[in-house]
Amino acid sequence: MNEYTYPILFGVIFGVAVRLYMLRTDYRQYPTYLHGKIIHIALGFIAAGLGTVAVPSIMEEDFTAITFLTIAASQFRDVRNMERNTLTELDSYELVPRGKTYIEGIAVAFESRNYLVIFTSLFSTFAYLAIKWWAGIVVGIICLLICKKLMAGSKLKDIVDIEYVEPHFKDAGLYVDNIYIMNIGLPARQQEILNYGMGFILKPKTFDARATIANLGQRQAILHDVSTALGIFRDSGTPALTPLAKRDLNDGRVGIFVLPQDKNIDRAIEVISNVPTLENAIRMPTEREGKEKGMPTK
Repeated sequence: MNEYTYPILFGVIFGVAVRLYMLRTDYRQYPTYLHGKIIHIALGFIAAGLGTVAVPSIMEEDFTAITFLTIAASQFRDVRNMERNTLTELDSYELVPRGKTYIEGIAVAFESRNYLVIFTSLFSTFAYLAIKWWAGIVVGIICLLICKKLMAGSKLKDIVDIEYVEPHFKDAGLYVDNIYIMNIGLPARQQEILNYGMGFILKPKTFDARATIANLGQRQAILHDVSTALGIFRDSGTPALTPLAKRDLNDGRVGIFVLPQDKNIDRAIEVISNVPTLENAIRMPTEREGKEKGMPTK
């Protein structure tokens, strides 16, 4: 063993610990299968090793070893492609699919978490070598807290107010509040919807939020998460029982119609509140307007 053995082990352990922390399973049930977890833990170990050995390489002025980080970037890009392809294939068998926007967000998250592991290992190892082992622990804990903050992201409750509204019919038209959802002609289906259906109104807090929840991918993510957490009263070949999200064109509100097996209003509001605000769905038209106003006239 040489002087770098313990710092390298220290950095790898901290990096893998961070990856394990970020590999939690929640109500969205992904990843749950053992082999999927093993793949991500193994990639986390590789990322931790790359971040750790970069520090001794710099101290020994062996800068060619840093080129391995560029190789790692291309490898972790393949992780994103793997997750995207896997989830896209699985999505076709979901009663309420995630949607491409949600899948892309998950794929990007899995790629970025490997980079967070690299940075955690790099900084904790550097602190160990530059100061002392206790400094490495402090820096590692700080990196863990930063990862926790970054992993949390923005939630839907930050941009909308959620209100429960009982769905109702006007002739054959299904409505949530005054928002038209779809047309149901069969009396038997209408009764099922009245028995099992739930409606929610999402009121945007800002004009930017109005543009964000108008995104079809964001709306599909809401439907998927609610159906996953509370179950779905539906089977294949029953289009009348499809959960839908429709928009009020006048004020930007969104009406959510779902058919959960567990008709728990408080639980449903909690699930909707914690739906992630998808990065690809975020729109900020007010910022663009502000920049255009600040531009000098020609």
